[in-house]
Amino acid sequence: MTDAHIVRSRLKLLALFAVFALPMAMAWGMVEWRLGIPDERTAHGTLHPDIPTLSDWPLSQVEKEGADDWLMAFDCVSDCSESADRWWRLHRALGRDAHRVSRLRIGGAESKALPGESVVAWRDMPVWREPGTLWILDPAGRPVLSYGEGVEASNVLEDIERLLELNPEPPMARLRDE
Repeated sequence: MTDAHIVRSRLKLLALFAVFALPMAMAWGMVEWRLGIPDERTAHGTLHPDIPTLSDWPLSQVEKEGADDWLMAFDCVSDCSESADRWWRLHRALGRDAHRVSRLRIGGAESKALPGESVVAWRDMPVWREPGTLWILDPAGRPVLSYGEGVEASNVLEDIERLLELNPEPPMARLRDE
């Protein structure tokens, strides 16, 4: 064997070790020194873990379209028809995933409910309520995100699409609802 052949063989062996060891070293560095790990939030809404589940809200009869539906609940204080239309348009923008979301309008019973929307009223005003708020609730009725009045609908749409993507629909859910 020539010296050049031995050197080439050793370089190939070192390259093989590097292929397997380098990713492990990079992962260790990312964990240890938090390099390359994003710190920012991806949701536009606010988390409120202190808000009770929907079943504990002081509301009149609440109905969802499907048992596995996410819920957009919005507190309507003024100009309810405009708010209802805004959230109806967002609901339609979900496209093929629109059937996975129900809408609940709290207040504004004087204006007619839009298709796919339930209208209820507060029995008592809870202390955590903020007028004009939109809440996104998971299928179990737990509040996931909330948005203040005047939030951009595109931000809410982006968050809902992300939630639906991260929580895929069970394969037989549509058949069960029918």
